[in-house]
Amino acid sequence: MAKFDILEDLKWRGAINQETDEEGLRMYLAEHDDLALYCGTDPTGDSLHIGHLIPFMILKRFQMASYHPVILIGGGTGAIGDPSGRKTERTLQTADQVKHNEECLTNQMKKLFGTENFEIRNNAEWLGKLNLIDFLRDYGKFFQVNNMINKDVVASRLENGISFTEFTYQILQAIDFYHLNKDDGVQLQIGGSDQWGNITAGIDLIHKLEGADRPAFGLTIPLMLKADGTKFGKSAGGAVWLDPEKTSPYEFYQFWINQDDRDVVKYLKYFTFLSREEIEDLAEKTEKEPWKRAAQKRLAEEVTKFVHGEAGLKEAQMITDALFSGNIKNLSVTQIEQGLKNAPSAEAGSEKKNLVDFLVDTKIEPSKRQAREDIKNGAIYVNGDREQSVDFDVDPSSAFDGKYVIIRKGKRKYTLVTIK
Repeated sequence: MAKFDILEDLKWRGAINQETDEEGLRMYLAEHDDLALYCGTDPTGDSLHIGHLIPFMILKRFQMASYHPVILIGGGTGAIGDPSGRKTERTLQTADQVKHNEECLTNQMKKLFGTENFEIRNNAEWLGKLNLIDFLRDYGKFFQVNNMINKDVVASRLENGISFTEFTYQILQAIDFYHLNKDDGVQLQIGGSDQWGNITAGIDLIHKLEGADRPAFGLTIPLMLKADGTKFGKSAGGAVWLDPEKTSPYEFYQFWINQDDRDVVKYLKYFTFLSREEIEDLAEKTEKEPWKRAAQKRLAEEVTKFVHGEAGLKEAQMITDALFSGNIKNLSVTQIEQGLKNAPSAEAGSEKKNLVDFLVDTKIEPSKRQAREDIKNGAIYVNGDREQSVDFDVDPSSAFDGKYVIIRKGKRKYTLVTIK
């Protein structure tokens, strides 16, 4: 049986931007079964977002192909700040902030990668032991300032200025690759397209210290843009986080299910582990029956299950189905809060009130006349039930623990009324 060609698979998925030595990497993969590779992330926050998933999906594919992925948490570099992708200096974090973020990111990584054939390292282990003299003598002498200035990430910052602290970041990242290569047998580093200069600096350092024939490779992934030209990874409400406390599984699911037809096949290739045949079948369905949104549904299912597990997916689907059908009575208060987080909102008192007055007071209806007309026409639903009597009284204590009254006007125009 032919060995799975992971590089060809990555090319088909549109996941490779640049490679330092494709032929050398292919030869290594053909001759060895023990490739180890890494991708780093600095603990600048207490959660990853879906933009971070982009390189880690590549690591996951290597893991599934029986190679050995290493996640590097930048406890050392995170205290410095990566200048990549920024026009200004980062605000330095306290040691306590960095430590808290490290713990949160480590837990997220374990959830995505499990514990088999996978490890997490922290560059504070070795960078934290370096003193200034050792840094300058053992590593600084191998870096030419003129070459460092010409790296894209530095060159783009020269006009506005860059501190010496952030200027040295590429040396620290190079030391990371050198350390992992020498002590842990890591041969391949993966990163975003903006990390090319840092990756090649690491390979150069390895070759200078360990010899030109030392296996060391780099691979970057393309900048992911949506069909409209904007950067992938943002929703109307901001970043889409992996932490369910920041972005609920329902919101996460909705982000994926609402993707443009022009983007969905690209995302299926990149963010799911579906076979080539299944993705091509979904691409055909998108072309012939776009209104069924089969590809979007499968994309949302696969990525939500990967990040939030089967339970998270089921809850997201339950809320989605309930809001779509209008059958919301079985949703919990927490599920209501997830599903209607971005819906129009209003406030009302806890006393019973005539439905006509309730609709006008909460500004769901502009006038009593319009309210009566919509009620009689069957357009108004209270907590999932259609109400066609203008004499109906809304009792806020009757559902959702007395915290909310849900008004639906028409097919799916919800208003979340918070009871004060």
